[in-house]
Amino acid sequence: MTMLYDFYGQLLTDKQKDVIEMYYLNDFSLSEIGEEHNITRQSVLDMLKRAENSLIFYEDKLKLVERYLKQKDFIYEALSILDKTNENEKINRVKEILKGLLADV
Repeated sequence: MTMLYDFYGQLLTDKQKDVIEMYYLNDFSLSEIGEEHNITRQSVLDMLKRAENSLIFYEDKLKLVERYLKQKDFIYEALSILDKTNENEKINRVKEILKGLLADV
């Protein structure tokens, strides 16, 4: 859920973002979130479920997380193959490029 939030969190309402952050990133309980927002525990749970469903909906439509994970896997696979080959200038340069891509991913 946190990865979905990283990709799609800006599409949520401010209150949904706050609840997701408190619950998943700051490890607040439903009761603690309810106290902070002056709402019931059940309301927090409902809001959390709506926010989670929104994040899942966005991923189902856009597939950004899925693409990100596939790209990351391909880069690791390419690096693994390059590590098993003879060292030379071109292979080292390709390794540097792939590692740079991983740093950005």
